[in-house]
Amino acid sequence: MSKIYYPYTLYPMYIIKVKGKAKIPDYIQIRDENFVLVAYFRADRPMKNIEKFGLEGKEEEMEKLIKELPFGKLQKLEL
Repeated sequence: MSKIYYPYTLYPMYIIKVKGKAKIPDYIQIRDENFVLVAYFRADRPMKNIEKFGLEGKEEEMEKLIKELPFGKLQKLEL
């Protein structure tokens, strides 16, 4: 995935939790207003480079959201 440094906080973003199978872990996807994938990371690992998505300082809120997020339900990312 290429590095994208857009100010995503200016645009709607969406989040979805994808259930893994067997040895494949659960993943989180963050998508932009056109539903283009802009980030993905393991649900059980801390997020790295969160500042490039304009979400620095919101790590605790993201962790709580990820824990409560149901699998397979796309929802607007509002923190």
